[in-house]
Amino acid sequence: MKTELIVSRRKFMGGLASTVGYIGMLTGAEAWPQLGAGSREAIAGRRAAFDEYDSLAKLSFNENPYGPSPPVLDAMTQAFKFANRYGAPDSGLVSVIAAHHGVGPENVLLGAGSTEILEAAASAFLAGQKKVVGVEPTFGTVYEFATGLQAGAIVLPLLPDHRQDVPAMIKAAKENHRDVGFVYLCNPNNPTGLIVRKREVDQLLGEIPEKMPVLIDEAYHHFVEDPEYATSVPRVIEGRPVIIARTFSKIAALAGMRLGYAIAPQPLIEKMRPHTGNMHVNVLAKWAGAAALKDTAGQSHVRTTTIELRKKTVTELKRLGYNVLPSETNFFMVHVRRAVLPVIRAFREKGILVGRPFPPMLEHLRVSVGTADEMERFVKAFKAIV
Repeated sequence: MKTELIVSRRKFMGGLASTVGYIGMLTGAEAWPQLGAGSREAIAGRRAAFDEYDSLAKLSFNENPYGPSPPVLDAMTQAFKFANRYGAPDSGLVSVIAAHHGVGPENVLLGAGSTEILEAAASAFLAGQKKVVGVEPTFGTVYEFATGLQAGAIVLPLLPDHRQDVPAMIKAAKENHRDVGFVYLCNPNNPTGLIVRKREVDQLLGEIPEKMPVLIDEAYHHFVEDPEYATSVPRVIEGRPVIIARTFSKIAALAGMRLGYAIAPQPLIEKMRPHTGNMHVNVLAKWAGAAALKDTAGQSHVRTTTIELRKKTVTELKRLGYNVLPSETNFFMVHVRRAVLPVIRAFREKGILVGRPFPPMLEHLRVSVGTADEMERFVKAFKAIV
């Protein structure tokens, strides 16, 4: 076993502590958006954080700044009449998702956001101190769940160009196959915004042990333009041990409603099902999700507008002489060539929330794509700060 690749619980908690330490250095108003609106720490923050919230340019959580589309709002409004009922009609969301992807209802599992899907996968496949193979930085929630389960992670660095190192993931999975519960791939990756090409995904699936599950987080796939990218849903249809995690938080603007789902072969779904709460997804979210999947025009508008604003902003930053990673998402990372934490604070003083530090990329700033006005505020502030 390549022990130098293993991240023990102690080592991982050390990395987690650095992030917590960063949050602890912030004032109440600064910490509120970094912790998340629902956290106890956020709720305990000073009242001013709530009062000023609407005035802030919120470019820190990769959200959809436009809110749910009119058809989605209409669906939620109609579903309010079920708010007082258990077991009310739920718009047949599972069947709608299944039809949308060409799979059966038995291949779909709902979650309160895709985060619950990641937690269910960790609980189902990391029992007995199994390990997850992945990279860093990425969406590290899976590693946090592994730590909570007394499991572990084999965490690999990104390549010099910030892409995920698929050959290294294959090597680690093979060398540690008896200890690996699953491989995790965020595609496109958060926080870098870079894709793993279709041929690389096929290489990963073809060369790791045959029955080893691969969890592929496709939260940002709607924004990809690169023709070398492809969703891995067809691999599920083929019966490969692939779990696709999807969310309604980004393109559909339902981050606050908490709705996500998994697509996977039925045996994997059934292993994960006991680790999700059947009643965690509320009735408004279910109706909203079904309407969002059908609202292709609304999604197309959000996609087009977001990509145009991202490209416009990136072009301006490059004109100023700063390198920006080639993102295929609704956010981007710019190399500010200095410690990022003081830069984050300086933006906050100007009423602009931007992403937290992502070790070890501590000179890179992650910025969500907001509205046109918010991006103008960001560029103006960037010129003054950086």
